[in-house]
Amino acid sequence: MTGAPASPAIPGSRLEVFLETPVFGLPAAQKRALLEAELAALTAHHRANCPAYAAILATMGAAVPADTAAAPFLPVTLFKLHDLLSVPREAVFKTMTSSGTTGQAPSRIFLDAETAALQTRVLARIMADFIGTRRLPMLIIDHPSVVKDRRSFSARGAGILGMMTFGRAHRFALADETMAIDWETLEAFAEANRGQPILAFGFTFMVWKHFLEPLAKAGRRLPFDEAILVHSGGWKKLEAEAVSNERFRAEALSRAGFARVHNFYGMVEQTGSVFVECEHGRLHAPLFADIRVRDSLTFAELPHGTPGIVQVLSVLPRSYPGHSLLTEDMGVITGEDDCPCGRLGRTFRILGRIPRAELRGCSDTFTAPAAPPARVRETADG
Repeated sequence: MTGAPASPAIPGSRLEVFLETPVFGLPAAQKRALLEAELAALTAHHRANCPAYAAILATMGAAVPADTAAAPFLPVTLFKLHDLLSVPREAVFKTMTSSGTTGQAPSRIFLDAETAALQTRVLARIMADFIGTRRLPMLIIDHPSVVKDRRSFSARGAGILGMMTFGRAHRFALADETMAIDWETLEAFAEANRGQPILAFGFTFMVWKHFLEPLAKAGRRLPFDEAILVHSGGWKKLEAEAVSNERFRAEALSRAGFARVHNFYGMVEQTGSVFVECEHGRLHAPLFADIRVRDSLTFAELPHGTPGIVQVLSVLPRSYPGHSLLTEDMGVITGEDDCPCGRLGRTFRILGRIPRAELRGCSDTFTAPAAPPARVRETADG
């Protein structure tokens, strides 16, 4: 937004250290010290600049677990109920609105220019570690209408646009809202890139239901070599169909030549802080973010290997107090600094939603073309 006031500086922030350090290159003790100091600076910043956040912390009082003193966690559902921002309203140029099923209130996340730019920069650094910096021909496993109106589009569209920056010569695999494969476009793309590496992106359920299954029914295999598939979204519908991560990967390789498949876990409340799955099936916490798993009754931090509620931490939310959030997901930490892939940091698996938690995933909310989409509203020029 032209002429918008500058965001307040964050005393004690060492953001430049994060941006100069390898994304998965810092041992556990060093990362924890750096992360906790930055999170404490963010907590102080948001308390001073977001009256609602300060009131929430005051209300929580002694209920805050001792180990979260630097960054008390907020239930992610608070962003559905309150406008939480730590910058002047006139500094907000983009409001992100999460996916949600019909009748559910979406989260509203307020971004200033600094936070939005930081999210984009960090996302690029994280993804480059898994898919490289070379921009490959890209297949979007969705239909083009999802991203046509860039000033008002679904959260699905926002995710697609974010990933499109990592590819070139983009083509959409699906024809329209019916979710049928556009065979003519797909065949032309396949022929143009026969035997070559390509990058593909889609939301998990849609990749399976509207791409891999139709390929299997048609008896077709795409002629790609060492292709990369990045996908994200809830597994709830696939689990109901007994589709495991291993089966998904095997079918992706068999039908489309996707030798490298990377799922990732993330949410609009912490855009940019994605946790990407490596070739050994572990989700990785990058330098900019971390994960804790907590007991559902006491909220005490649980040891590795014990399932509990997932807490996510991120140094990216500067314009809103989203740096420490308690999610609606169950997960388990699988290790730290010990993944066979060589990347340092905590690794984990997501086990599913907390019972009776809202269904919020971008792909899980797809039911039919007529379903009203969640929105992303841009308030800046362009």
